[in-house]
Amino acid sequence: MNESKATNESVANAGKRRGFFRRAGFLAAAAAIVTTIGGLGLHAHAQGGPGFRGGFFGGGATMDAAQLDERVERMLKHLYVEINATPEQQQKLAPIVKQAARDLQPLRGQMRAARQQAVELMSAESIDRAAIERARAEHLQTADAASRRLSQALADSAEVLTPAQRKQLAELMQRRRGMAHRG
Repeated sequence: MNESKATNESVANAGKRRGFFRRAGFLAAAAAIVTTIGGLGLHAHAQGGPGFRGGFFGGGATMDAAQLDERVERMLKHLYVEINATPEQQQKLAPIVKQAARDLQPLRGQMRAARQQAVELMSAESIDRAAIERARAEHLQTADAASRRLSQALADSAEVLTPAQRKQLAELMQRRRGMAHRG
C-alpha cells in the first residue's frame, strides 16, 4: 500500500513539474513575442548597420508620441525600400504601424516593471509564492495583450502587401531574429 501511495505522489509531482515547465515554456514564448515587437522589420538595416540601436522603442527612456512617430517614420522609410512598397502601400502601412507602436509602448513599460518585480521577489529575504504567482499571472496578461496587438498589426500589414513583399518581410524578420541572437 505504501508503494502505491509513493507511486501516486511521484506521478502527481511529475505532473506538477510538467505543468511548471509548460507554463515556463509558454512564458518564454510570450516573452519572445513581446521582445520581437520590432517584428515588422523595425530593426531595419540600411547602409550596412542597424538603424535603431537599443531596439525599436529605444534603449530604455520613455519616448513621447512625437519621438515615437519620428522613430517609426525612419524605420518605415527603410522598410519601404527593403520591400519595394508602392506609394499607396506606404500610405496604408504608416497608420497601421504607428498606431501599433503607440498601443504597444505602455505594454513595454509594464514588461520592464514585471522583470524588476521578479528580481525583487527573488532577492527577498523570504519567498512569497503567492506574490510570485500574482506576478506571473499579470505578466502573462501583459504578454497576451501585446501578442494580440502585434498579431493584429501583422495581419493588417499583411493585407496591404503582396505575397512577394510578405515573403521579403518574413526574410527580414528572420535575419533580424538571427542578429538578435548573435548579440
